[in-house]
Amino acid sequence: MLRRKGARALIGTAAITLTLSITPAASSAALLATTLYYDDSQAAEFKSAVAAGAQAWNSTVTNVRIQKAPAGRRAEIVVIADNGWPRAQLGPVRSGGRVTIWFGRQAVTDGYNTTRIASHEMGHSLGLPDRKPGPCSSLMSGSTGGVSCTNALPNASERAAVNRTYAGTSAPATSGGVLVDAP
Repeated sequence: MLRRKGARALIGTAAITLTLSITPAASSAALLATTLYYDDSQAAEFKSAVAAGAQAWNSTVTNVRIQKAPAGRRAEIVVIADNGWPRAQLGPVRSGGRVTIWFGRQAVTDGYNTTRIASHEMGHSLGLPDRKPGPCSSLMSGSTGGVSCTNALPNASERAAVNRTYAGTSAPATSGGVLVDAP
């Protein structure tokens, strides 16, 4: 009788261990990702560009997710449309922190791509500085990519930097200066 109970316990333990070992890594990574919320209520005509910029990051990094804030939830990233040049507070913003992105119409008037602007400014919120001058393939090259550049996706080194920054949640939120993305 004691032998049967021991065997059953061993089989139960093995089943739990097997279940845990075959759980896909992607699902556990998604559970561990930091979720940051954005508020586009002041983004005016740029709301769809802001959503596309967030999607550009969500489709390329694993350790952070940028989601539209549901009603009543305080957002970490606030997007405000204005008439100046695009600019943003340098992060990395953490859950419970707050940074602001000013979506400047001047760059749009000059012909820069709105989704690239949104994604670039979100890169600042995630802790990435400008990399000017730079090619269109570098999201953080900003305006030096030229008005014909529509690339809104971070390159491999930009993705790696953000994934490293958000690999753990114990790092304190930082509040850097405002980065103006004028040419």
